[in-house]
Amino acid sequence: MSSISQPAASLDTGSKSQASASYSSRLINEDIAPARDAQKTWGVVNFFALWVGMAVCIPTYMIAASLIQGGMSWWQAMLTVMLGNVIVLIPMILSGHAGAKHGVPFPVFARASFGIFGANIPALLRAIVACGWFGIQSWIGGSALYTIVLIMFPGVAEAPTLMPDWIGVSLVQFVCFMVFWAINIYLIWRGVESIKHLETAAAPFLILCGLGLLAWAWTAADGFGPMLDTPSSFASSGEFWQFFFPSLTAMVGYWATLSLNISDFTRYARSQRSQMVGQALGLPTTMTLFAFIGVAVTSATVVIYGEAIWDPVVLVRRFDSPVVVSFAMLAVVIATLSTNVAANVVGPANDFSSLWPRKIDFKRGGYITGVIGIVMMPWKLLADPSGYIFTWLIGYSALLGPIVAILLTDYFVLRRCHLETPALYQAEGQYRYQRGFNARALAAFVLGVLPNLPGFLVQLGVLNANDWPLMANLYSYAWFIGFAIAALSYWILMQLGGASASNPAAVQQGGTV
Repeated sequence: MSSISQPAASLDTGSKSQASASYSSRLINEDIAPARDAQKTWGVVNFFALWVGMAVCIPTYMIAASLIQGGMSWWQAMLTVMLGNVIVLIPMILSGHAGAKHGVPFPVFARASFGIFGANIPALLRAIVACGWFGIQSWIGGSALYTIVLIMFPGVAEAPTLMPDWIGVSLVQFVCFMVFWAINIYLIWRGVESIKHLETAAAPFLILCGLGLLAWAWTAADGFGPMLDTPSSFASSGEFWQFFFPSLTAMVGYWATLSLNISDFTRYARSQRSQMVGQALGLPTTMTLFAFIGVAVTSATVVIYGEAIWDPVVLVRRFDSPVVVSFAMLAVVIATLSTNVAANVVGPANDFSSLWPRKIDFKRGGYITGVIGIVMMPWKLLADPSGYIFTWLIGYSALLGPIVAILLTDYFVLRRCHLETPALYQAEGQYRYQRGFNARALAAFVLGVLPNLPGFLVQLGVLNANDWPLMANLYSYAWFIGFAIAALSYWILMQLGGASASNPAAVQQGGTV
């Protein structure tokens, strides 16, 4: 097996013997090596801006729509959004601790618990989900570009589709989608630092655009309209709670991806305080504010246009001024771009890179993400709102909840935040476990996923809900159930193998086999 010697600056753990060790070329390249001190430039403002850039997007604007349409009042919907994001903030900050302390990205961090090769399993699952999100956001951005094209060339709407029926979109729509896709690819080519600059520059602009839209709604409707006066439509508290819990799970699932790979960003943090304070200020506040803007503006459209218009892209098409519409669509493009490159490119790019470090660097990993995002045909994922919430969001939260549970249990409970960083890049090091796989972590993952599998199959229509009533109901709590079972299972299995916080050597080796 080939190996390489990393410079001391790349893997500086304070030990000369560690810094001069050999690292397997199968496990390291420049993009997934620990961040050097010179790269740790992200402060509180950068992490706050990161979350503003990621949270201010069309799905966030529309996220309360399904809650209100399901029967919630506007304030119940807002509390659900806020509570879900406060909950997911906790694993977000905890997971970010490892990145800030050890400078490693998510797929490398996962090697400590899953093994140096076993970590590829959660990394690949995370990457596939991100590819789906990349496609969804690219389609939304392309739709904004399509609106600008319609303003400039109205006849385009009547043009023949020139595309096979099974694709389901017109040629011009697909071209706009690909143009926005290409802008994302350009930023991937420029690298992670360009993404930081984009987020920092876009944050104040996006906040002003959201507040401007809110001011327009208030003025045009002489208030925010009837939706904010409409009470909950649930006949009983039981009906409310039955709808509330799956909705809360969906809110947590919305950022379940980032709770896994936030270390891809916190590895560049100046300090733990930078990532903790920046994230706490940026995530729950921005999500709740922008979701409220979506509800308030949509409420105003009932007064202004006589119907509720939840999609801001559809809404701005109603404006009379082509200049205003074009500017609004430009704002949508920037909002979607800032979300996409941060939330849906950095993670999978590192994940794919960790699968084959010698051949796939960050840029190539990003290109792979882009290609898969096209193949998944994101316009079809967005075609059914109920499928978007209950199949897509809750479905992948059932997969990712157990993974983050295993990572955090291993890092905080068993290792007490201690990692032998060089060993994360050594094929024969302390995290090899059994041939590179920690069977206990994989078993805990399976145990965490299994209870939610019948409910997922019910949502897909493969199983009948009447035949699986209990399991179908459990699916409403997918992230929480998967997290709890996986965390407890992993702790028990590792204890049975001799691993404990008081016996770090056993933890390093995964216990007695």
